[in-house]
Amino acid sequence: MKTNQPSLTLALLEAREALMSHFRPELKEIGLTEQQWRIMRILAQDKELDTTTLAEKACLLKPSLTGITNRLIDIGLIDRRRSEQDQRIYYISLTDRGEKVFSNAVTRMEQCHTIIEEKIGEEKMLALFNLLKDIQNIR
Repeated sequence: MKTNQPSLTLALLEAREALMSHFRPELKEIGLTEQQWRIMRILAQDKELDTTTLAEKACLLKPSLTGITNRLIDIGLIDRRRSEQDQRIYYISLTDRGEKVFSNAVTRMEQCHTIIEEKIGEEKMLALFNLLKDIQNIR
């Protein structure tokens, strides 16, 4: 890559920061970090996941996931149970309280999403999702 070419990875990071600037104030008001919200969002969709799968879906290293999930357990938003078949495996799920917090928070997150979509347009948003999916598939 030539040094005067734009960096795709840097552009993606800058775009992420621009997007997160809309979500961070809402998350702060709710009392969640970005990573905690990401985990809760995934669990709301998938109901229960083993820690390896959850770490992969949340784009987190397992040691980082452990710290984040421990905090969410401490505040009563998620639960961890050991597999009956393999004692090395733990499953993570939202508690009833976690589901309520998620339900209240998701409305605020959707409002942020709507603001972003209004700024760039529905067509560009869809194109962006499709391009990002293409990039994800080059692994």
